[in-house]
Amino acid sequence: MRIPVTALIIFVNFILQTTLFPLLAIRGIFPNTALIIVTSYALLRGSKAGAIVGGFSGLLMDIFFSKMIGFYTLLYLVIGLLFGRSQKTFYRENYLLPVIFCTASTIIFQAVLYITGFMFRGEGNILYFLFSILVPELVYTAIVTIIVYRILFGINEWLELKEKYKYRLF
Repeated sequence: MRIPVTALIIFVNFILQTTLFPLLAIRGIFPNTALIIVTSYALLRGSKAGAIVGGFSGLLMDIFFSKMIGFYTLLYLVIGLLFGRSQKTFYRENYLLPVIFCTASTIIFQAVLYITGFMFRGEGNILYFLFSILVPELVYTAIVTIIVYRILFGINEWLELKEKYKYRLF
């Protein structure tokens, strides 16, 4: 039951992120919900689930929007692995840590994009990058993280209860 629900979440997120969220952009910036879902799954289920969700989310981004296959896949996969390591050290009910981890993952994600996209082309205006791209996306992603994490937390609790009482006779 968990695999189809996770696949549905990844697919619905991809559809929403590519069609609806660009319409909700503020000054051309919209939240990276795929990154929020990867980080949330890594915090809720561990590094293996975070890496799998990150791999498939990144693969969808690579197939549809990238010139090379594997860049976003590897980036999301590493973020899922990295933040999944801390899954056992915090309480899932705490909403502050997912916001902190999602902002940290956004900083890592945007830093890699900055290094590979701007600096290698010789466009190294870091102040423009910080104040026009990174800071607005951090704020927008932090706000959306609270909503998305709450939804994913509820789905995860429902799936864990369903798995717990799967073989129980009533």
